[in-house]
Amino acid sequence: MTGGPEPISAAAREALERELDELRTEREAVAVTLRDGGGDETGDRADQADELQRGTELTRLDRRIDELHGRLREAAVAGAPRTDAVGVGSTVTVRFEDGTETTVQIGEVAAVLDATMVTADSPLGGALLGHRAGDTVTYVTPQGRTTAVVVSLGD
Repeated sequence: MTGGPEPISAAAREALERELDELRTEREAVAVTLRDGGGDETGDRADQADELQRGTELTRLDRRIDELHGRLREAAVAGAPRTDAVGVGSTVTVRFEDGTETTVQIGEVAAVLDATMVTADSPLGGALLGHRAGDTVTYVTPQGRTTAVVVSLGD
């Protein structure tokens, strides 16, 4: 990652927006269960502990919602993924040593999308960053050092 605003693909944007919608729905459900904040303190300790736990959950949801808003704003500033070299948001076709080819997308959050997503900080994703079609990259897997060739960049 560059440390500056990073672009994301349309699919990643959709996944983040879907997560944001789900979090807002969950937040609303938790928020309606909380008391006003003032008023009667006659509940037993279990009620108070439950209330505290819901408040903590609300804080966690708010934090994640803020993170997603920030990431989506950052992506809007960054613009479209690069087409001249592999970067975050790029779609890349690679050929592995055994001759198989696959198309992957370089992203931030693999779990949000699907099996074709590799994160920029994964061994393959990190090795691909900055490379162009025709380049050979080397990276380390649990089975040892391996190489792949960047066949093409783009959709």
